[in-house]
Amino acid sequence: MDGKVLARIGAIVFIAVAITATAIEMNRKEESAENWSSGRPTAAPADPLRDELLRCQALGEAGPRDPDCRHTWAENRRRFLAPGARPAERLSAAPHLRRVPTPSQPAEGQ
Repeated sequence: MDGKVLARIGAIVFIAVAITATAIEMNRKEESAENWSSGRPTAAPADPLRDELLRCQALGEAGPRDPDCRHTWAENRRRFLAPGARPAERLSAAPHLRRVPTPSQPAEGQ
């Protein structure tokens, strides 16, 4: 068999498979979003700080000059850097470090 004929037959088979796959995909019914469950609640609780941060972000260069935005960023930093900001269960699960005596402290048990 000639190489050209074999190439043409291969191209025709490839196009036929592509058309068939396209027709099958177009006739397939769409699954509704209700069937997809991530296990997370769909409605997040409203956070006014987040909304205000988004507003300040939308202001662009005017954001740093806006006193409300500066107050919002300060509150966000306070929440993020607060000592109790981390969940207690994560802190209690952390391995306890062995206390190393400093020169001014006596070692334990002495």
